[in-house]
Amino acid sequence: MPTYDYVCDACEHAFELFQSIKDDPIKKCPQCGKNKLRRLIGPGAAVLFRGSGFYQTDYRSASYKKAAKAEKGSSTSEPKSEKKSTTASGGDGK
Repeated sequence: MPTYDYVCDACEHAFELFQSIKDDPIKKCPQCGKNKLRRLIGPGAAVLFRGSGFYQTDYRSASYKKAAKAEKGSSTSEPKSEKKSTTASGGDGK
């Protein structure tokens, strides 16, 4: 549910209200009681992540995850093959 900004044209009281998208805008000011309340146009319907625990990498595409996993697997296997070849060549050289 979004948060809407309201301002009263009579007393200039400004506040935010958390309400459903389907709800009609309220007209009566909670401070002065007059029907001069209007809803302001907000900055847009952007998704806001608040709090800890949200990371950019949490929502990667499947193709990105597959490529990252393949890259990780290939970089891990290279040092192992070098170690085996070094050990094998040291044994063959004697």
